Amino acid sequence: MSEMAPIKPLVEVRDLTMHFDIHAGILRRKVGAVKAVDGLSFDIMQGETLGLVGESGCGKSTTGRAILRLYDPTAGSVRIGGVDVASLGSAELRRARPQMQMIFQDPQASLNPRMTVGSIIAEPLREHSDMDRDARDVRVRELMDAVGLNRAFASRYPHEFSGGQRQRIGIARALALNPRFIVCDEPIAALDVSIQAQVVNLLEDLQRDLGLTYLFISHDLSMVRHLANRVAVMYLGKIVELAPRDALYSDPRHPYTEALLSAVPVADPVVEATRQQIILEGDVPSPANPPKGCNFCTRCPKVMPVCHEVSPAFVEHMPGRFVACHLMDEEQDASILRENKNDNVQQGETQ
Repeated sequence: MSEMAPIKPLVEVRDLTMHFDIHAGILRRKVGAVKAVDGLSFDIMQGETLGLVGESGCGKSTTGRAILRLYDPTAGSVRIGGVDVASLGSAELRRARPQMQMIFQDPQASLNPRMTVGSIIAEPLREHSDMDRDARDVRVRELMDAVGLNRAFASRYPHEFSGGQRQRIGIARALALNPRFIVCDEPIAALDVSIQAQVVNLLEDLQRDLGLTYLFISHDLSMVRHLANRVAVMYLGKIVELAPRDALYSDPRHPYTEALLSAVPVADPVVEATRQQIILEGDVPSPANPPKGCNFCTRCPKVMPVCHEVSPAFVEHMPGRFVACHLMDEEQDASILRENKNDNVQQGETQ
C-alpha cells in the first residue's frame, strides 16, 4: 500500500509587509510609517482552516486584505496556487481574482443597498464570466440554496434581511466564482450570538463539500478553537506563535498566547474557580513607533534584558510549532546542555 502524498500548501506567505505612510505639514512630507503588518511568513495547506487571532489593531484584517491584494503590499510575496499575486499587474490580477475571495466583517456595509440580492450575488459572474443572463440566474438560485436562503427572495434588497441572512448573502457572493481560497474577516463579529453558530456551521459544511481553504480571522478564541486546524497568534504586526490548534490551546509557548488563553472563560465552574488569569499591564504600543527588540517586551510578564535589545526570530522550535520568543531559545540551550551532560555521563560509565 503506497503512502499518502503530503498535503501541499495552497497559500505561501513570505515576509509580507504592509506599512502605511504618515504625512504631516503643509507640504505633506512623509514623517513615518504605521507598521500594520511587519514581515509575516506562514503557509496555509490545501483544504485547511488557519485561524488568525489577536486583539483589535494588531493587523489581522490588514493581513487578509494584503494577501488578496485589496491592499498592495509594501514588501514580500504571496503565492496562491503557485502564483505570486503580490507581483501581478492589474490585468493578471483580475484573471486571478476568481480563485481568491473574501467574506467581510460587516455584512450591511459590504452589500450595496441599491442592488437586489440577486444582482449582488450575480455581480462577480457579470465581471469575471461570459455567462448569459439565464445562466447567471440559475447560478444565483443554486448559490442561494447552498447558503440556506430562500431563492424567492432574490428580488429583495439587503435592508429587508436580518444580519445573519445578510452574511449568507456575502458568503454566496464569495462562492459565485468557485474560489479555492477564502479570507473570512471576522465574519461572525457583527452577528448575534444565537446566529454565530449557524454561520460557522455553514462555513464548515461548505468547506467539506467544496474543498475550500480558509484564513479565518477572529478575536473569538473559543470559535477559532472549534473551526481552525492551526492557529496563528498576532501581536502588533507580527505573528508570535503558530501551532496546531490542540497543541496551542493545551500548551501555549509564548507569554502573549498564555495571556490571551487565560482570558477565555471555562465552562467547568471548578476549573474556572482555580484558574489564574494573566493581566497584562500597560497599553499596546503604537504600530507607528514599536518598541526596540521584541514588540511584546513592554507588557510581557516574563521579560528578560535581551528582549529589550534583540527582536526574536520566528522559528520552528518543535515540529509544526513556530514561536518568536527568547524564552524558547533559553529552553533550547538548556535542553542541549542537559543532553550533552547526559552523553558525557554515559561515555564515562562505558569507559
